[in-house]
Amino acid sequence: MSVEAVASAGAASTGATNTSTTSTNALGQDAFLKLLVTQLEHQDPTNPQDSSEFIAQLATFSSLEKLTEISAQVAALGQFLVDQATASDSSTGGLS
Repeated sequence: MSVEAVASAGAASTGATNTSTTSTNALGQDAFLKLLVTQLEHQDPTNPQDSSEFIAQLATFSSLEKLTEISAQVAALGQFLVDQATASDSSTGGLS
């Protein structure tokens, strides 16, 4: 079963469309997990998915999860630096 068939099956079962995931057509963490679960639900029990392909999909999901965590940490660090710069400017009276 192709990824496109699984994606359309997942969209049909959840009532979602492919364009509703994000405006950039990139899969988010929740959408990726739903797609993976839908794929497992609709696979042929007499001809299961190749285990190496399944492991590759899980590795992709794990990478997505870690990148999301890194992105959140970088955003928090950026906000911290902005807050520090703002505090520094206010303590010096705006003079550099």
